[in-house]
Amino acid sequence: ARTLAPVRRRTINGAISPKSVVATGTGLVFAQNMMYHHTVTVYDRAGNLVRTIPDGVRLARFGVTGHPGVSRGAPVETAVDGARKKMFVSNYAMYGSGHGPEGSDECGGPSGLTPSFVYRIDLAKLEIDGVAQVGMTPKYVAVTPDDRYVLVTNWCSYDMSVVDHETLREIRRVPLGRFPRGIAVDSRSRVAYVAVMGSYDIAKVDLTTFGVSWIRGVGSGPRHLVLSPDGTRLYATLNGAGQVVAIDTATDAVVGRVSTGSQPRTMDVSADGRALYVVNYSSNTVSVLRRSDLGIVKTLPVCGSPIGITY
Repeated sequence: ARTLAPVRRRTINGAISPKSVVATGTGLVFAQNMMYHHTVTVYDRAGNLVRTIPDGVRLARFGVTGHPGVSRGAPVETAVDGARKKMFVSNYAMYGSGHGPEGSDECGGPSGLTPSFVYRIDLAKLEIDGVAQVGMTPKYVAVTPDDRYVLVTNWCSYDMSVVDHETLREIRRVPLGRFPRGIAVDSRSRVAYVAVMGSYDIAKVDLTTFGVSWIRGVGSGPRHLVLSPDGTRLYATLNGAGQVVAIDTATDAVVGRVSTGSQPRTMDVSADGRALYVVNYSSNTVSVLRRSDLGIVKTLPVCGSPIGITY
């Protein structure tokens, strides 16, 4: 049988500080390099650098007033749309005229902060071709499978922005509580699951009514979420508890739990649904799990403070 454990092929270096890495499904991988390098770097399947995209934009070009000159961002996360034509990149903070102060993970709400922006990148040209104003210190971004909405969790606003995919207008804010982060959307684009990291809970947002219900008490610090390919299981990393949990989406009951290491952060699932891959930030490891029973297949040592992973 095919092994679930990956084999290290290459280490990519350069002027990068990747907060996240995301595959497009078209043969490219995007790395978001925060304010430390003010770039998004794009690689091919072999790990060769294809393009470095600076995060500087003239917001006036996109009809945004109040920020003359060049504004710079801090790329955190990205998501590809269903058509595989656009990437949407969140910016931890914005820099330049009319922006500030800088966002912080230790914020007590949005007081004193200015809104940030999500950039839209065209996958054919690998250029920023649109912006959407969202909340304060946006982190995770997801596109609904029907390409209707771009969903953005705003860490310091304690809410989620719902942005129209076509117009890039924010049409709704959904209050969620302290430090919302990971998002997973069901295949019918009806429910968005949101990990609220400052709690023990996962929110369920109805994408028709925007009402919120809750999966309570899953564990300390839920951070990242993925759904199984068949949609029957929701998986969450618990940064505080050092665990990964499996949740039955029919009953919202936790049906599996495993300790993977200290501060598990990002996670991804293989296309065939057989394996989960989890980075453990403070353990400097990647855990490979059988999705069927959350059994640990292998633990791989990696470079210090791994925080993003993609399949």
